[in-house]
Amino acid sequence: MMTMKQLERKLQRADQKQALLYLFCNFVSLLLITAYSAMMFSPTVLLILPQGGDSRKQLTAIFVLALFGCVVFTVYASGLFFRRKAAQLGTLMALGASRARLAPGVFREVLLLSGISSLLGIAAGFPFVFLLWNGFRLFIVDSQEMQLRLDYRCLAVSAVFFVLVAACCCLTAYRCLHRTNIIDIIHEEHKNEPVKTPGRWCGPAGIALMFFGAVLGYQAPGVYMQLFSAYPTALLNLLYAPVFVGLYMIMLHTVVHGWRTRRKKPCRSLIARSMMKFQGRQTVNNLIVSTVLIAGSAFAIFYLPMLGVSQILEVRARPFDYCYHYRMDQDILGQDEIAAKASQYGLSIKEFRSSPYLTLGHDSLVTVEEGRSFHLEHKDLAGSVKVLSASGFHALTGKSVTVRPGAYHIISTADETETYFYVTDITFLTNMATRGTIPVSFAGYVHYDFLAGPSGYYLISDADYEAISRGLTPDWRGTISFFKMDGADSYAFAQDFFHTLTTSFGPECEYGYYYDRVQKIAADEAGERYWGDTDQMTRLSYDNADASDFRLYWTYMPKIRILDQNDFLKTFAVYLMMFLFISIICTLAALIISYTRCMTITLNNRYVFDDLRRLGASPAFLRREVRSQAGSVFRIPVLVGMGAMYFLYVLIMLGNDGKLVLSELAGLAVCLCILLGMAAIYGVVYCYTVRRMYRALSL
Repeated sequence: MMTMKQLERKLQRADQKQALLYLFCNFVSLLLITAYSAMMFSPTVLLILPQGGDSRKQLTAIFVLALFGCVVFTVYASGLFFRRKAAQLGTLMALGASRARLAPGVFREVLLLSGISSLLGIAAGFPFVFLLWNGFRLFIVDSQEMQLRLDYRCLAVSAVFFVLVAACCCLTAYRCLHRTNIIDIIHEEHKNEPVKTPGRWCGPAGIALMFFGAVLGYQAPGVYMQLFSAYPTALLNLLYAPVFVGLYMIMLHTVVHGWRTRRKKPCRSLIARSMMKFQGRQTVNNLIVSTVLIAGSAFAIFYLPMLGVSQILEVRARPFDYCYHYRMDQDILGQDEIAAKASQYGLSIKEFRSSPYLTLGHDSLVTVEEGRSFHLEHKDLAGSVKVLSASGFHALTGKSVTVRPGAYHIISTADETETYFYVTDITFLTNMATRGTIPVSFAGYVHYDFLAGPSGYYLISDADYEAISRGLTPDWRGTISFFKMDGADSYAFAQDFFHTLTTSFGPECEYGYYYDRVQKIAADEAGERYWGDTDQMTRLSYDNADASDFRLYWTYMPKIRILDQNDFLKTFAVYLMMFLFISIICTLAALIISYTRCMTITLNNRYVFDDLRRLGASPAFLRREVRSQAGSVFRIPVLVGMGAMYFLYVLIMLGNDGKLVLSELAGLAVCLCILLGMAAIYGVVYCYTVRRMYRALSL
């Protein structure tokens, strides 16, 4: 005679496959969340990604997507576990076991499985991070900045995730125990979850709704700021809601109707489509989660080519190998010293060009913040600009520009991109030593890419230059120089030149290009504290001249072609590693979810394939149905997730300056090639999954 406890244990052993599936899903979710949060809270990453910058915002946005995907994935796995568990509980209840008798064992099993898988996942998350990070350092690029440091407060995210998962499982167990109809409980695992059948308009309407939501959510913050003169709140992100509604409609159309016309062969893939319909809720949920994760993976990986391609094209297009500038109160290398240093490396320089420039104050309308609101206010000392004379510009570039007295031009790229860096409403320029001024007005752009950028140059006439420069002290005067190498350049010389140049500057020049000396003076005179004196980003150091933040932000950072070409990966290593890591995390999660869903379909519908085999269905027919079922699980999320994110990225590029320039088009082309590579990876996993489904069904 078998006791109730022995029977309970025997039934648990019979359900080991479902228990292992739940263990695996929970383990993977906790591993991915732990690894991601460890990277997000790592001091190595936070030191490089600026607070409030676009990179950190992207990092957070994709983390939310990954967190959402893992939560839904784990809840789904627990639901599958309890669908099978319901039959076990129903059998025991039919044999006389009360709910009070079964409850302790059920909750104990749930907490034990959740606890073991969660602890293993959390413990494996950190080795996973170290493996990927150090693999990147070993095989791609290494630098001093890439010494990985972890802040173990990231475990709080894993702990919250674990509590959420355990609570959902306990709630599901409670609902399962308190059902009244034992027959329904026993047959729970065979119940289907069909969805309502919408019209064929559902899919096209979903696509249109996704595009509408993407445009609405992206444009809304700018419109809000224009209308209300206030920074948008986080609630404005709710305007992206149509994207998810449209995504649901697309997946619903996929499950119910599919995307192929079957007028000629209406019975094609009938079995696979019927199984998808009868388990519609589960399938739609899985497709949505996979799509969101794939979109997050694509969004992360796009950062790499968009950054790298533009950098490569810009460096190759430079007309000179070297460009450096300095204040006149600094003792910096001149042409003769540079030539002497180059000769030590067997090199010689040519086409050395040089011109003086001035740093002047300017007036403008500036944004004054009042909490979340802001207003525009005119200030006489709104900021500083670097000013070249028309003759100085000709000496540097060989291009003649006629600048009328009282006018100023801005030097920009030929495509006039990044014009948001420049000020076009200046009415007078100020000599910061004498406080003398000259009236000016904006007269358009002059194109020379090598002098364009965030801290670019403005042009005024020779007469205005002479007038405004009288009495200007050396700390407000500067010199900019270009030169080429006569023949091939040397990386060793470039490194020597860069470090010699850096050590020639005094501590008064140890700040970033965003630190504005004119704004600092204006704040001091108004009795206010300048924001730059409190910002950690301004604390650069000559001792870390090879650090990313120094090379990216130092106001006197030279442009050196061979250095920028060879050190690109080193300079942006943390950025590249972080976004590559995010893409890997999201891709793994999406692949595991798709694989798990396909195997679940196989296990839950095995009896259907057995019945079809008895009715005379050939192995080729059954295999085709398996491929059709798995194909929808893999193909639709890939097409929708990648397509939607590519469209959104095109919108972002257009939103920056209203045009797509050559570097952006080249970057988008590389992104498209990467998407094809990612699709190939999904294809390989799809083929592997199909083979496993064949094996599970003995086909």
